[in-house]
Amino acid sequence: MADPLDRIRVALAGLGQASSDFDLNPEAVLPPGRKLRPAGVLVPILYQGSVASVYLTKRSSALKHHPGQIAFPGGKQDESDADITAAALREAHEEIGLKPENVEVLGLMPAHETVTAFRVTPVVARVRAPFQLRPEAGEVDEVFSVPLDHLLNSARFSVQSRRWQGRMRHYYTVPFGPYYIWGATARILRALADATETE
Repeated sequence: MADPLDRIRVALAGLGQASSDFDLNPEAVLPPGRKLRPAGVLVPILYQGSVASVYLTKRSSALKHHPGQIAFPGGKQDESDADITAAALREAHEEIGLKPENVEVLGLMPAHETVTAFRVTPVVARVRAPFQLRPEAGEVDEVFSVPLDHLLNSARFSVQSRRWQGRMRHYYTVPFGPYYIWGATARILRALADATETE
């Protein structure tokens, strides 16, 4: 029986271009010599029966960066992290209770630059078995899952805009039920959706 996540592996092998919060805003002028802080996020996919789902978090509204937004579990790379994958796994354990030994890394996506000056590397992974969700107090308000098929369907995405720092900023969205998934998270998912539809 074929591995249902084979298409994800193939898609990851074909991804080669970094993305950015500025992709839909080519007129944006980025500051020269800017320094981006490395961060890793986990794209955790769990198969149960014939349905695959991706875990996402709703960030606490009290956070400095991206408060209240929908995000992958993850965060900045610490000096103690061996690499960006280790950072993503550590943060996922802290934020949602997913233990590293319950994860099989499928591959990395190209880095994504955020408006808050992070260079975010998405680490796509299989969750080996169901686990007890444990949102990190003060960091995560909620952990929920979205069907993978919903997120890999480019027709589910739209481009929206809002005023930011005096200019209109355009960004991807991929809503699901009460959850408004947008910004960097939606941009990363759109790259993965495009790759799986063309592989």
